[in-house]
Amino acid sequence: MSNTAKSVSIQKNNTLIPMIILTSLFFIFGFVTWLNGPLIPFFKLACELTESQAYFVTFSFYIAYFVMAIPSSWVIEKVGYKNGLSLGLVVIATGAFMFYPAAGARTFGLFLVALFVMGTGLAILQTAANPYVVVIGPRESAAARISVLGIANKLAGFIAPIALTALVLSNMADYTADKIAVLDSVAKSEALDALALQLQAPYIYMGLVILVLAIFLKFSPLPEINLDEDKHVEHLSLIKQIKDVLKYPQLVLGVITLMLYVAAEVLAGDSIGGFGKMLNVYGKNGDFYLKLTSFTMTAMVIGYVLGIVLIPKYLSQAMALKLSGILGVILVLLVVMISPNIMIQLPGIPLLPLVIILVAFMGLANSLCWPAIWPMALQDMGGYTKIAGAMLIMAIIGGAVYPLIYASWVDNINLANQAKGIADTAKSGNQIAYLLLLPAYFMIIFYAFKGHKYRSWSRKQK
Repeated sequence: MSNTAKSVSIQKNNTLIPMIILTSLFFIFGFVTWLNGPLIPFFKLACELTESQAYFVTFSFYIAYFVMAIPSSWVIEKVGYKNGLSLGLVVIATGAFMFYPAAGARTFGLFLVALFVMGTGLAILQTAANPYVVVIGPRESAAARISVLGIANKLAGFIAPIALTALVLSNMADYTADKIAVLDSVAKSEALDALALQLQAPYIYMGLVILVLAIFLKFSPLPEINLDEDKHVEHLSLIKQIKDVLKYPQLVLGVITLMLYVAAEVLAGDSIGGFGKMLNVYGKNGDFYLKLTSFTMTAMVIGYVLGIVLIPKYLSQAMALKLSGILGVILVLLVVMISPNIMIQLPGIPLLPLVIILVAFMGLANSLCWPAIWPMALQDMGGYTKIAGAMLIMAIIGGAVYPLIYASWVDNINLANQAKGIADTAKSGNQIAYLLLLPAYFMIIFYAFKGHKYRSWSRKQK
């Protein structure tokens, strides 16, 4: 065997075990993250919230990434990547256990604290895992590796809403807003308490499973990595590292692009249920709107599969990002312009408005953004990769802020429509507010064409 062949064989062997472990972790990321979609309409009913208040579910969860990303980088610096991954799982499990007292008290604030703790655990995991997968193999195929992890993440995102609906929320038809409204105050409180308690058991079981995985990961053969082999960064203070990485335009613009992309991904996945409820997509059991997040996740899985097949053999990471941004703009315009009364019948599912299907297809437009932006933003970062990765994780704040803006816009438009006597299903705020995503997709297009090439704030380098 030639030296080249031996090198390739060693590289594949060194990559295989980490990829298997990381794929399992990304499944957990997805399962925990995409439970938020059905939780939004659930908490809106159980805790008697407005649309804007209910979207604090996403805010509390994703704001943890922004607040805890830099501390997570410091933790990983102290304990290493492998121990950092185990610690992240323990923190997620802690947040899951906090759902038990929150459900017992039916207190939205406690649920939000639990979601913040789970988001903190995921911030630690993501800060460690994403740079890891970029550097364990050839950089030009990093998007394909991240796409493999993305399939696990979005497959979990497909399963999570269905599992939660089947195991916990299958009786939502008994708790519609109309049925709750006719109850007296005592009966209403008892009914909503019973509804909230249904979350206790599944989150306890989920926390136990994640704890077991944390122990397994601690003793797994996952190798440690060193991103600062030349020792140029390790002696620098955290503040100095942050100041230094701000000199890299490909990173700074990548952080902005990733923030807007995450906003688009979260909004497409978490808002589709509320949009479906507004358009009366109840299905036979009255709970079908809670499963609509799975449609967006299915579209994302399709996109990730295409990424694995096409990148880098047939499609560069930059070209994949260009196509993603352009498709996103087209879908947003179609969602806003098409009448919600146009219906489509797909095999095996209830009659659906075409606009719902188009929102789900945003998952296809979003799917290759994360795997393309990460390696492009981390290009040439060297020993600064760890702090740069933490800053990219901070960009997940887009998933906290955009849904709140969307929900506020929805409430304002719907109130204005009601004042004018306009029917809810005729261009509702849920539909028009998707215009918020146009700036996100325009930024993605800019970064794909130009932004990722910048190596200096004063000039461009190709």
